[in-house]
Amino acid sequence: MPVTSTESLKPVATKSLPLWRAASLRYYQYSFYLKNLFHERVQRVSLNAGFTCPNVDGTAAIGGCVFCDNTSFSPSRRVPRTDITTQINEGIRRIKLRYKSDRFIAYFQPATNTYAPVEQLRPLYEEALAHPQVVGLSIGTRPDCVADDVLDLLEEIAADHFLSVEYGMQTMHNRSLDWMNRAHHHEVTVDAIERSGDRGFEIGVHLILGLPGETNADMLASAREVGRLDVDSVKLHNLYAVKNTPLGEQVARGEVTLMGRDEYVATLVDVLEVLPETIIIERTSGEAPPEYLVGPEWCLNKPAVRTAIDAELQRRDTWQGRLWRSATIQQ
Repeated sequence: MPVTSTESLKPVATKSLPLWRAASLRYYQYSFYLKNLFHERVQRVSLNAGFTCPNVDGTAAIGGCVFCDNTSFSPSRRVPRTDITTQINEGIRRIKLRYKSDRFIAYFQPATNTYAPVEQLRPLYEEALAHPQVVGLSIGTRPDCVADDVLDLLEEIAADHFLSVEYGMQTMHNRSLDWMNRAHHHEVTVDAIERSGDRGFEIGVHLILGLPGETNADMLASAREVGRLDVDSVKLHNLYAVKNTPLGEQVARGEVTLMGRDEYVATLVDVLEVLPETIIIERTSGEAPPEYLVGPEWCLNKPAVRTAIDAELQRRDTWQGRLWRSATIQQ
């Protein structure tokens, strides 16, 4: 993980408590991490570089993931695509309507943002980094799309800039990966993370809770696997369905039942308890714009979801990592 001094900040970590717990938080919140890293508020700006995925274009499969509609997932896919600099400027304009921030992370978000030759990737990344208000990059990708020369490029960038690379792990269970038409198995994720280690950039994963057929024990196994892989951050998502996707149709026909809010909140807190206290929690739920969403409706109210998560943590008097060591021993 990139290192930035936090010696001048209060509160301070102790031998018994990490910095975020010393600040009376119950999990390692992404906003807290960024504030301590950059010493000011930093926001992400979503960018659409026009990439596709190998399970969309026929290289590995066709149709994409059963839940995927990039238009609903990413704001940068809901506007006409322009050059990277123009997208950053427009994204900053929109963000400043809600937040007071002058520095930004350029977030290559929709589709697979390493799925191209290095000669095509380099100028896109460098254009984003050249923007005077951009302090680093965040790149969303698939673990089957990071060839060694791509990792070499990412390592080169990380030598001088903040860089986070997000892998869509989703689950450790191959039967679930097959269901979602992911077109790769978990060992591919393990390989990508191992080859990414010690290259100077932050490694993150996405984890979906509520996949059809997965029990609470299955989801906790995936969470423990995230800890075993020793990544820097995780995005936790509830499974939600959007229109014009196979999952949306399955939910509409009653073939797939999506988690209710209470079940999701309880499961998410279970997951937080078995994750190491060193892992940054970048997201605790997912949602789509109302015009795209099939369900569940509760995910549209993110403040209420956050409040429910905080209430459950307080009710249990628990926190991220409380059961990590015992969970590790039980493996």
